[in-house]
Amino acid sequence: MGMRFKSMFLNTNLRLCVLRYAGRHFSSSSSRLSKLGGIYPPIPTPFSSSGSVAYDKLKENLNVWNNHDFAGYIVQGSNGEYPYLTNSERVEVVYKVKESIAEHKMLIAGSGCESTSATIEMSNAMAKAGADAVLVVTPSFYKNQMLSNALYEHYIAVADKCNVPVILYNVPGNTGINIPIDTVADLSSHPNIIGIKDSGGDISRIGLIVHETKSSESFQVLAGSAGFLLASYAVGAVGGVCALANVLGNEVCELHQLCLAGRWKEAKALQHRLIAPNAAVTAKYGVPGLKAAMDWFGLYGGQPRLPLQPLNELDKRSVRKSFEENGFL
Repeated sequence: MGMRFKSMFLNTNLRLCVLRYAGRHFSSSSSRLSKLGGIYPPIPTPFSSSGSVAYDKLKENLNVWNNHDFAGYIVQGSNGEYPYLTNSERVEVVYKVKESIAEHKMLIAGSGCESTSATIEMSNAMAKAGADAVLVVTPSFYKNQMLSNALYEHYIAVADKCNVPVILYNVPGNTGINIPIDTVADLSSHPNIIGIKDSGGDISRIGLIVHETKSSESFQVLAGSAGFLLASYAVGAVGGVCALANVLGNEVCELHQLCLAGRWKEAKALQHRLIAPNAAVTAKYGVPGLKAAMDWFGLYGGQPRLPLQPLNELDKRSVRKSFEENGFL
């Protein structure tokens, strides 16, 4: 398939998605997004044995997650395996999640694509499907050219044309790119850019972002992992997007509440217990590790989509051990 024809095919496919959801648009309340504080699990996408998206299992998982005190959900973040989904699947997952969650829960959808125009189109398709805000990862295929000016112009263009608020997504472990702090500060003044999820784990960077964006009252910082959640709160983050919350939702929400209440001794003890299992389902074993753990906590994890591979038995035992040694299994 020639590149020009392929591009036309993909754009037509996404436009069909937009038309499909035009008649069943969920209204988004921007006032609900004035405060991003709280815990958001970046939910995995379940697949059937044939490899198709298992929407029935997604609904079953949401029925469990809805019992936790989450502020909302992240759909199509890194744990959602979004690079392996078609455009229509990405939008359909947003719609299905919106159908199954309470009205007061925020739905934030990962809409990042490699080009600015594709990101705008995907963002607005997801907004039509029910997203209250979009989480936009840095383009990274041409990462050596993704300098400050390129990133700034990308995010400004997306924010200008997106129908819902935009949250920056900094995940250097996957993209090889750190959005420069001065660029984040410049972007924070845009009225449609309301925050950043930073998954780099550099606490001094998170603290500096909070400091440099303090003049933008609507801009807030979310920690990108439960492994450094307490430290992030200590320097001014307001919440966390935590993969571990998919399986330890009560515990991660408890850590959030302890930090808000200033009960730092109890928060430190809980944070210490969360570090090893968090590492197992993120940096060490990634999505396959998280899906394996979900199967032990009354959820459907299933297998990742190819080319990702499920864990072997030895690695499963390693993940399980991290939960058992900290009293979670």
